[in-house]
Amino acid sequence: MPPARTKRDEGRSRLWWEIAIVLALGLGQSAVYSIVQLAYRLTDSTPLADQTATLNPSRSDREVFDLIYQLLGIGFAVVPVLLVCFLLWQDRSPHLGRLGLDGTRIAGDIGRGVLLVLAIGIPGIGLYLAGRALGWFVAVDPGGLATYWWTVPVLLLSAARAAVQEEFVVLGYLFARLRDLGWGTWSIIIATSILRASYHLYQGPGAFVGNLAMGLLFGWLFSRSGRLMPFLVAHFLIDATAFVGYPWAAAMWPALFGLPG
Repeated sequence: MPPARTKRDEGRSRLWWEIAIVLALGLGQSAVYSIVQLAYRLTDSTPLADQTATLNPSRSDREVFDLIYQLLGIGFAVVPVLLVCFLLWQDRSPHLGRLGLDGTRIAGDIGRGVLLVLAIGIPGIGLYLAGRALGWFVAVDPGGLATYWWTVPVLLLSAARAAVQEEFVVLGYLFARLRDLGWGTWSIIIATSILRASYHLYQGPGAFVGNLAMGLLFGWLFSRSGRLMPFLVAHFLIDATAFVGYPWAAAMWPALFGLPG
């Protein structure tokens, strides 16, 4: 007869199922779709460089329903974040300490987040421009919404959603749970970086490279500081700048940022 499962084995199995469920509800699902979408793009008759990925498309030609759909999409996308907060909530203060949030040193964390933007934002733009020239990226339209009075606020909410969803799960939750499973620091950093890169593959192979590098930097810094807020701030500022600033950038450099003809 096979040996009886120990409580330790059952606990590890339960953690793996928990991680699988959390990822299937959000970023893991996005990674699978991105891999399939990349395969679709690479096998399409249109060259990759002539294809487009729209990050925040309109969802209805009727303004009020477009707004409702946008808000519903943002709201439901943060449900996995609520789940990981529930799973890692501690009775003692700080309640979200295992996610890297303790409610202290907020000003310093914001400042470090701004520095992170400078460290990765400018190289990220350079990588995108080089990747577009080499055909590694599709043309990315970050702000595909029609122009209404609520467009900018919704784009900012979308940037906040992306920052919260990704950093809470990829850094806060997965670092905590993979440590519970006995993983080493660099194994966690590499695994979470590959996940981060994978759910950006719909933008082309160049996006995998860029987000892998970003994930390695974020993971290394988070493993040293254990503080999530700087990465939330940096991610939000990068996405907010891309989402809201895209029309200006496309007008200034249409060959690089504009949609392919």
